[in-house]
Amino acid sequence: MKILVTGGTGYIGSHTVVELQKKGFEVIIADNLSNSSIDVIDSIGKITGIKPLFEKIDLSEQEPTKDLFSHYPDLNSVIHFAAYKAVGESVTMPLKYYQNNLCSLINLLREMESHGIRDIVFSSSCTVYGQPDILPVTETAPIKKAASPYGNTKQIAEEIITDVSKVTAIQAILLRYFNPIGAHESALIGELPLGVPNNLVPYITQTAIGKRDFLNVWGKDYHTPDGTAIRDYIHVVDLAMAHVTAIERMLEGKNKQKVEVFNLGTGIGYSVLDVIKSFERTSKEKLNYKFMERRPGDVEEVWADTEFANRELGWKAERGLDEMTLSAWRWEQRLAGL
Repeated sequence: MKILVTGGTGYIGSHTVVELQKKGFEVIIADNLSNSSIDVIDSIGKITGIKPLFEKIDLSEQEPTKDLFSHYPDLNSVIHFAAYKAVGESVTMPLKYYQNNLCSLINLLREMESHGIRDIVFSSSCTVYGQPDILPVTETAPIKKAASPYGNTKQIAEEIITDVSKVTAIQAILLRYFNPIGAHESALIGELPLGVPNNLVPYITQTAIGKRDFLNVWGKDYHTPDGTAIRDYIHVVDLAMAHVTAIERMLEGKNKQKVEVFNLGTGIGYSVLDVIKSFERTSKEKLNYKFMERRPGDVEEVWADTEFANRELGWKAERGLDEMTLSAWRWEQRLAGL
């Protein structure tokens, strides 16, 4: 079985490629390397013993996408990660996000239909729920007006996939992740943002290793127990395994609807300060951090109701917060040659 993984050199994509190859899938990675490194291909090869095929391509451009599918006419399925993902940046650069995140999906779906490829797993996000009225949030919670252009691209993308599925053979599983953190146990792949990190944990590890002078904690006046924002953090390897489960579900014809939706999280909400304390506990490093004003586009608190994914998808997150923060630290140490 040949699987096209878009954005496969990125953080979640690379970990998913590892798990796919472990299960015997042949993987073709398509990535423009805008927020990742080609070195990831070698690292995947070291972990699995197999270097995946790689195509450097901007999927938001129609002709190169068409050429890609012509070059690999026997693809079975697609896992679509390729997208810009920084909430704050999307607020200041909305057109960048709409152009890249939506045009790439449209081009993919057009070529999937043209080449008779039925199955797509889409990398969605809990941002589609905005600030939910009820916590934990279930898959049936209302989709609220997005708090950021990034979140809006995920909402629109889900609508595009749903509309296309009604008039074509395409079927999809939409995976709404909560907050992926951590790194592979080998410390050969992990989260490596280009420039200043937008996500909490790489900012923590880069501060601890000395790349950053201090950690910015965005907001201390939220209506939460310690005043900082609460999220459902999930280990990236648990998340990667869910994508393999989703692909197998469709290939085996076990999906019950043409478009299925699953929340991927642990079902536990941790505050920013909880994560900081976990990191300090597992790494034995003291963090230098300071509180800043709230960041535009951030919601106050959100965590998942995972019962449906656990039961119906047959998947469950296994790794705890301390394992997440320690694996991220070991990855950062390896990058620093320690």
